[in-house]
Formats: sequence, C-alpha cells, structure tokens
Amino acid sequence: MNTSVREIHLSSQADFSYFLRVDWEGRGLGFGFKLLLTDGHKAWRGKVSEAVVNEEAEELEMAKEKYIQDLQEALTEPEPSASYCFTLKPHPPTSSRTVTLTYEKMQKDISFKLGSVSLDAVKEPAEAVREVLIHTLQQGNELQQHNHKLKEENQRLMQEHQNITENLKHYAESIETLKAELYSRFVLLLNEKKTKIRSLQESVTKLQETRNSDEQKNKDCAKLDRTAGHNSEDDEYEGSTDEELKEEQSAETSHSSSKDSATPSPLNLRDITDVAPCRKRRFRHLGPPELAVKKQNPEKKNGYECMFHVVLNAARLCLCSC
Repeated sequence: MNTSVREIHLSSQADFSYFLRVDWEGRGLGFGFKLLLTDGHKAWRGKVSEAVVNEEAEELEMAKEKYIQDLQEALTEPEPSASYCFTLKPHPPTSSRTVTLTYEKMQKDISFKLGSVSLDAVKEPAEAVREVLIHTLQQGNELQQHNHKLKEENQRLMQEHQNITENLKHYAESIETLKAELYSRFVLLLNEKKTKIRSLQESVTKLQETRNSDEQKNKDCAKLDRTAGHNSEDDEYEGSTDEELKEEQSAETSHSSSKDSATPSPLNLRDITDVAPCRKRRFRHLGPPELAVKKQNPEKKNGYECMFHVVLNAARLCLCSC
C-alpha cells in the first residue's frame, strides 16, 4: 500500500488549508485509490474505482497513461502547484453531510475537469486526523533518516574526494619528479652516445687515412716493380747470350774455312748453309714481357750443335784430302 499526504487549497477559500491523504495499490492510481480529506476538525472519506478512472479518461478523450500521470500530479505531489485547483461542494462543508471534491487542471487560462469524487463524513474525525498526523510523522521520520543517510554518504564522498585529491597531488608530484629524473638520465645517456659516436667517427677517419696511405704505398711499390721489370727485360733483349756468341764464332770459323778452300769439293759448303744453325734474331714485342721473352728449347739447340760439328768435320776432311 502506497500513501501520500499533501496540503491543498480550495479556489473559493485560498487562505484556508485542507489535508488530503491518498492510498493506492500498485505502481499508480490507474487501479483505483482511496481519499481522506480533513481540515483538522472534520473529516470525509471516499473511493475511486478503476472503472471510474477509465471512464473519466474516455470522457476527456485522453490516453489512459497521460490521464493517470496528470491525476497523480494533482493528488499526490507534495508541493502545491498552480497548474491544478480544487473545489468542494457544498461550501462550507458540514460534518454530517456528503461533499464532492472536484479537481481541475489549468492550461493557458483554461481549466478542464480531471475528475470528482463523493466523500462521506467520518463519524469520528479525531481518529481520521490522528491517522493523518501519524502518517505525516512517519513520513517525516523516514525523510529525516533518509536525509541523515544522505548526509553520511555526502560526508563519505567528500572524504573520498579529499583523499583522491591528495593522492592525485602526490601522484602529480611523483610524475614530475620521475619526469625530471628520466630527462636527466636521457641527457646523460645522449651525451655518452654522442661522445661514443664522435670517438667512433675519429677512429673510422684514422683507419680510412691509414688504409689510403697503405694503398698509395702499395701502388708506388707496384709501379716501381713494373719499372724495374721493364728495365731488366730491356737489358735481356739488348744483350746476347753465351750460346748466341758461340754460334756466331762457329759461323765465322766455318766462313773463314770456306774462304781458304779454293778447290771444289764433292761436298759443297753452300749446300749446308741452310743446315747450319743460324743465329736467330730476337725482336722486341710490344706485348707483355712474358710473351716477348722466350728461351730456346734445349733439345733443339743440342741437335743444331751436333749437325754443326758433323758438317765442320766433313769440311775439314775435304780440306785435308786436297
């Protein structure tokens, strides 16, 4: 059971207060409700059924949900509102007669009737007034307890807020300290890296200079070697070998022998001129030294020498026979 008590003022008696108690079941007034009206001396009771609520909504051509919302605002709102007004007939009411309570809604200076209920006089109004006072006191106590709980909750939240604020300040200070420390470490590490990079660059520069110097020395040595090789090759080409000197001496001896001989011989020396080994002329080649320098084959040289000695002996025999 839900209960609401509020103060109302009649439109014909604005300076006089009435107290209206409404009891209902469920989530709203759509399933019916009970009313108790009192001025502190007299009291009246009445009831509105669910069928009456539906009928009044149909008469006003309003949706039931909208009608129930307006009805609940008019009868159960704790604070008086200028949007709703009440009338009581007959006026002034008596304790022995039935009265009709009408509730209307004001909208743009136009009022229309939300509903009305017949209230019967209570035989013992003091008891009804006592019920209203008890409910009002209970509601006041509940509101006071709720207010106390809200104050405690508010105090707890304020304390938590203060603790959170202090923690945030502490965290902010810690973050600033940590930032400063990290920045100093970063600067120190950066300087170390820069120093290391500079030393590495200097080492690389020195190594590059050493390498270039070594390469230049190697190039100079290679150039000197090539120059010395060319000079030795020129000396070798320009000079004559011992074998060539021997061949020249043998050729000169054979030539003088042929001049001394005046008698014809069956063995003509002209026929062996082609057989005798002649000194081969060496020519300088423009190609590499390896291709220009070619030594005689020892076996071929020995064959020529043997043939030369045979011819020489034959010539001597011919001269002796003559």
